Order: sequence, then structure tokens, then C-alpha cells
Amino acid sequence: MLKIGLTGGIGSGKSVVAGIFRVLGIPVFDADTAAKQVMEQDEQLILAIKRLFGDNSYTGKKLDRKHIAQIVFNDQAKMEQLNDLVHPAAILAAENWMNIQTAPYAVKEAALLFEANSAVSLDFIIGVYAPQPVRVKRAMERDNATEAQVLGRISHQMNEDEKMKLCDYVIVNDEQQLLIPQVIQLHGKFLSKV
Repeated sequence: MLKIGLTGGIGSGKSVVAGIFRVLGIPVFDADTAAKQVMEQDEQLILAIKRLFGDNSYTGKKLDRKHIAQIVFNDQAKMEQLNDLVHPAAILAAENWMNIQTAPYAVKEAALLFEANSAVSLDFIIGVYAPQPVRVKRAMERDNATEAQVLGRISHQMNEDEKMKLCDYVIVNDEQQLLIPQVIQLHGKFLSKV
């Protein structure tokens, strides 16, 4: 079975592309969802996050995402510390999930594939590219965020052009080109490789 990575910056449309793969019958692992789950289920991780960000990081076992976001998007060191805590657990969850899949290929959707060094265990990487103004607009609408907030998040991510250069395939999601034909073309390529 092929292991495919799917990545792109905030607002690029990774989730939309992942949804098309799902419609085609391909299992998709959502790394962001997995990270959120481990941050609310792994007792050791909860304790470590509370030590790093304070007890008010959680209400019961529910992570206060706004509290954490306000800190990490204004403090690069804290963001790196959080990533160092969460990434290993999320990567392990993805590996365990991949190992039980029976489809010809499976997709791991993750914004930080390269940054978390989890791309090395994958056969191919797909990047989803959209121009920054489109990404900012989408993220503002989706997250009910200001332009400054979205640009602040983008500034903490890997440069989009550099990220796309590291990918084996790039899907352009610029609201000018159709997504479905691009995904179907890659689907055919991956099926031909197994």
C-alpha cells in the first residue's frame, strides 16, 4: 500500500482535496484532528501542556484552543515547545492508522508534514497550493479571523513556495482551475503504482 502525504498552508484547501479522495474511496488520516484528540486524551501530554501553558489551558479535559493559540502565535519558542510535545504522539497515531489500512493507498493530511519530519515515512507528497491573498480570504472567512491574525499564522508556517518545491505533486487550488480533475489524475497515477 502506498502512503501519500497531503500538505499545504493555512487556507490552501487541503481539507477540500482530502474530501475528494474520500469520495473516491481512499482513506484519509486528518493529522490536525488526531493532534487535538491526543491533546485531550493522553494524560501525560495533558500534564505537560498544563506545565507549559498553565492549568487554565484546560477546562476539565477540554483544551482551551483560544488560550493556547494566543500564546503560541505570539511566541515562537512556545510554539516549538508545543509542537515538540504533540508531534510525536500525532505521528505515532498516523503510523498506527496507516498500518491497518487495506486500500491501494491511503492519505495523511497534515499542514506540517515537512516541519514535523513526518514526510520521511511517506511514499509521495501532494502539495495544495493557493496564492496567499486567496488563502488569507478563505482563512478569515473560515475562522472568523482578522487579516492580521491570519497573516500572523502564515508568518509561523513554512514558506509556501519552498513547501511546494519539496512536494512530488502540486494541486493548484486558486479558484481558477478545477480541483476534481487534478485529484482524479493523481488517483489514477497512484492506482497504477500499486
